Amino acid sequence: MIFAEKLKTERSKKGWSQEELAEKLFVSRQSVSKWENGQNYPSIEIIIKISDLFEVTIDELLKGDDELAKKVIKESRQLAHPRMKFAFDVLFLAGFALMVIKLGVLLLNKVTPLEIALQGSSFFWNFGSLIGMLGGGIGSSILKEQYKQD
Repeated sequence: MIFAEKLKTERSKKGWSQEELAEKLFVSRQSVSKWENGQNYPSIEIIIKISDLFEVTIDELLKGDDELAKKVIKESRQLAHPRMKFAFDVLFLAGFALMVIKLGVLLLNKVTPLEIALQGSSFFWNFGSLIGMLGGGIGSSILKEQYKQD
């Protein structure tokens, strides 16, 4: 049984109209109608809500409907991309912050009589910003290309 048939069967078991199901899912009646006629599929968030409403597993809803299963897999991959992008952005910004700190200290040492020493390893201060910025930029670029492919 494909998703459309399962949805219609489960809705009928509860005695709900398309309008009632639509209200519970916060979607239009037309959306429910399209899902039940196999013209369209709901998002992964809606599938989870449907699973909860009808007290069936997501696996039961997806089993036998390869097209919907592929859509759900694609959406779940795309949901991971923003989190990974955020991590690469933080890495880039950390590298940038290191560079700004180092340049600020060097500038202060040059224009004032202060002699501020950068504590820690010289490798960290010399290459930390480069590694952070390059790692964040390259990682973000690779992720962007992968997102386009998915």
